[in-house]
Amino acid sequence: MKAWPPPWQVLIFDDPVNLMSFVTMVIRRIFGYSEQKATELMLQVHNKGRAIVWTGDREKAELFVQQLQSYQLLAAMEPVE
Repeated sequence: MKAWPPPWQVLIFDDPVNLMSFVTMVIRRIFGYSEQKATELMLQVHNKGRAIVWTGDREKAELFVQQLQSYQLLAAMEPVE
């Protein structure tokens, strides 16, 4: 029996360039999150240096990382352990 592939998580990392309001706007635009959820994720990035902003299929994670990077955000993906 074949096991399901592990889910992947999309991460955003803190950077010295982008404004917090811009990061919040990008998160809302790409993921469709509420203002409150996007602000919470942005504050995690700002205060902890990174935040997991989405978890799911690898192909969709790749798309999200590409979209985040198109806004010049530091983004990556990794398998969930």
